[in-house]
Amino acid sequence: MAPHSHQESTFSADFFPSGTFTPNPQRASIARMVRSQGFVEAKLFLRHGEQQLLSFIIPLGMLLALAYLPLLDDPNPLDKGFPMMLALASMSSGFTGQAISLAFDRRYGALQRTGASGVPAWTIVSGKVLGVLSVSFIQIMVLGIAALVLGWTTTTSGALMGLLVFFIGVAAFTSLGLLMGGTLSSELVLGLANLIWVILVGVASYILFQGSTEPTMWLKLIPSVALSDGLYSGFGGSFPTADVVILLGWLLLGSVMANRWFKFSG
Repeated sequence: MAPHSHQESTFSADFFPSGTFTPNPQRASIARMVRSQGFVEAKLFLRHGEQQLLSFIIPLGMLLALAYLPLLDDPNPLDKGFPMMLALASMSSGFTGQAISLAFDRRYGALQRTGASGVPAWTIVSGKVLGVLSVSFIQIMVLGIAALVLGWTTTTSGALMGLLVFFIGVAAFTSLGLLMGGTLSSELVLGLANLIWVILVGVASYILFQGSTEPTMWLKLIPSVALSDGLYSGFGGSFPTADVVILLGWLLLGSVMANRWFKFSG
């Protein structure tokens, strides 16, 4: 037995340098933590049936209705309808989805448990934002392809401006969702987030269905109106300066207030 043990020791020394099996736990890089958190958030969002309904099924169904039913007195109803559906989708994923999921994460201590693993608090929030951006990319791919198949057209410059406005809008609504979900109780958020979503969609839809009248500046101060009007102008080839400024203002307001009052437990 002794020669055999000596042979095993020699084999280990030859093939495995000293320290190979010594525990060496290290903290993951910031980029890796944010990426992993973003992947988890996006996967959880896409698995949630209610979020799929609000973010994909309803906008897609309304897009089909606008294309095939005489709902608008317009020979090209998707010119205004498609931007409206993108605005609806971004509100669903950025505002309603984030507010509700974050509020219940706080209620059940999920954020605290994640933070106890060594992940910084701001990394958790960054991961949520990355998750929303990932879902938004899928949204614009699905709805964009559907709109193109249904006959919607734009130019290359128009598409680029529309994408810019879309992601600014997503960022603005996400900041507002983080503000609501990070400050109020889950019971209040569940009802209030859905109510605000209905109001925002209702106002933007009213502007869409009332005809060709340009929304007033007061109406554009409502983020859903600013986003849908900005997308319409952007895809049409003109940069919507006023709409972008308004959306950036909402983004700044939501970010500052969320940073001030955000709570990781509740």
